[in-house]
Amino acid sequence: MTEQSLPAWLYTDPGFFEAERRRIFAKAWHVVCHVNDIPDPGDYITLDVLGEKFVALRGHDGLVRSFHNVCRHRASRLADGDSGNCGHRLVCPYHAWSYDLDGRLRSIPPWQGFESLDKSRHGLVPLEQEIWRGFIFVRTEKGLPSVAEMMSPYDDEIAPHGFENLKPQGRVTLRPRDVNWKNVADNYGDGLHIPVAHPGLTRLFGSSYRLEAKPWVDKMDATVTGKPSSNWVERSYQALLDRFDHLPEDRRRVWSYYRLWPNVAFDVYPDQVDFMQFLPVSPTTCLIREIAYAREDERREVRAARYLNWRINRQVNAEDTVLIARVQAGMESGSYQTGPLSKSEVCLAAFARRMREAVPELDPLRHAAE
Repeated sequence: MTEQSLPAWLYTDPGFFEAERRRIFAKAWHVVCHVNDIPDPGDYITLDVLGEKFVALRGHDGLVRSFHNVCRHRASRLADGDSGNCGHRLVCPYHAWSYDLDGRLRSIPPWQGFESLDKSRHGLVPLEQEIWRGFIFVRTEKGLPSVAEMMSPYDDEIAPHGFENLKPQGRVTLRPRDVNWKNVADNYGDGLHIPVAHPGLTRLFGSSYRLEAKPWVDKMDATVTGKPSSNWVERSYQALLDRFDHLPEDRRRVWSYYRLWPNVAFDVYPDQVDFMQFLPVSPTTCLIREIAYAREDERREVRAARYLNWRINRQVNAEDTVLIARVQAGMESGSYQTGPLSKSEVCLAAFARRMREAVPELDPLRHAAE
């Protein structure tokens, strides 16, 4: 029997969006940043997901800890902006409660009348944190396996890239999109559109694009061909790949994409590594959060390869932006309910199965919506 894609109503329905918040994202691992984004005491990175506010903070002892970015007094946001340095303490801008970098409540202005308050019971609320190969993940509820266990099928091929030592290349970019977050996730794991809608990738990969699905992670990869592209950007990039001799020879021309359930992706290139999150905002809007990381290497050829990579993927992103908008518009049509999946669409099928397992009330919600 042919497998079917997820029903169209799941991409627009407020009731299902609320179910996702409770059943999927409360238990999901969220990547905040890399440890090298916050190298010094007081450095922090924030992340907001569906009303939850997180902060990863480097302590005076050198350890990284993650907390709810919420004051214990009146719920004010503590750390401002996407990143910064709070100095020796994190101070609430509302009533000046201050917290040590390890989360302990340090002081309250004496005139506020809290002399008898037990400060030891009012420190910042910690998040469950896992540092996987240098990347800081947090979650608010238990449920999924560890990130290390989820990513374990690909440990051996990821290891040579040295994720632990990567350094950020610029700042986090936030890209709002008027589509449901699953639309971005589906497109990421869709291999059939590559030869149709991405001529640049087709010139680079030929017919080498491959897909496979494991229990918690999907992988798409391809080998950059040695046949010179007719496009000068792509041709120049192809010529530089042999410079990345920190990788085994058979990995120097491979582009690998790993999609970790439910909404985190790592794009692994010979020259750099990008992470991307598909953050839900509403039933029909999301935010793509992304940043690139790379090994320390100041060779001119390496810098050139990273620039060319950016040029290539800027075009791919522009093409994908149009594609997902077209699909989201079609999801709102009464003529479309669901569609057949071919045997080669293994990542789309795996994602759909995980959705159905995570939200078993899917069918009752459908009937309520009707």
